[in-house]
Amino acid sequence: MSINSIDHNEIADVSSKWDFKDETASNISQYKRQQAEARRRIEMLRDIRASGLTIEEAKELGLIH
Repeated sequence: MSINSIDHNEIADVSSKWDFKDETASNISQYKRQQAEARRRIEMLRDIRASGLTIEEAKELGLIH
């Protein structure tokens, strides 16, 4: 899709329907956020392992802290 093929009127119409509540996600509990962060870290470590890198190499490349 080209940037020129985007209907800007349609996008403006959709953006006017957004609700601030949808953007903040404040209704998600701290526990659920921690679970999601843990799942992302686990998936990242699995990807690093599948790529053949060691943890030390991943740290050197800045992939993990």
